[in-house]
Amino acid sequence: MVKTAGQVTIWGHDLDRAPRHAAAAIGIVPQELAIDNFFTPREALEFQAGLYGVPRRQRRTDEILAAVHLTDKAGAYARSLSGGMRRRLMVAKAMVHTPPILVLDEPTAGVDVDLREQLWAHVRQLNAAGVTIVLTTHYLEEAQELCRRIAIIHRGKVVACDDTDRLVARLDAKELRLTLDRDLATLPPALAALDAELTGPRQVVVRYRPSQRSIRDILAAVQTDGHAIADLSTHEGDLEDIFRELTSE
Repeated sequence: MVKTAGQVTIWGHDLDRAPRHAAAAIGIVPQELAIDNFFTPREALEFQAGLYGVPRRQRRTDEILAAVHLTDKAGAYARSLSGGMRRRLMVAKAMVHTPPILVLDEPTAGVDVDLREQLWAHVRQLNAAGVTIVLTTHYLEEAQELCRRIAIIHRGKVVACDDTDRLVARLDAKELRLTLDRDLATLPPALAALDAELTGPRQVVVRYRPSQRSIRDILAAVQTDGHAIADLSTHEGDLEDIFRELTSE
């Protein structure tokens, strides 16, 4: 690891003064699959543990293989593993020295839904056990669901960094979809005054800012015009909306 400027401290270790300790505090799962096809998963983990100087009596090879659901493939050559199994093996290799920080670089790229759920279940367990997870991903829905804190990088610069809830709340935008009790030819005056949109004979969409208008005002406008609501749903701004707003030219 080579820094470009300033001071870098990783888990209390200065990168310049204690580079080996700083590096040992991190486990990295790169986006590219870096696996020796002629090693078995057990051999790969044992070799990786040896590189980090983990004594044999302290190695957790079988425990880690079980955690990533590779016990039954422990003795198979890596070249025989599926893409999803190889991805799990990469996570296992990053955990052999029990790092307090785990960096995941696009870990679910090209991964099927079932494997993605298994992988995230394991990552949540690691986080609950005290491991700090740093995730880079283009799946914004995934980031919003998993991460407590999010940074958005645009053209090499951090344009936002905040707790996930506070970041999404910045958008201050909601959408209310109403299904009324009877057909409409045009928007009633009270709804028209709210810049509502008639999207179907009975469907009305109102886009509003919660900081400026409450949903109670919108429902009152419907009642003012003498209509009843058969159904309603709301849509709040999400991380994808925030991303678009912050990175749009």
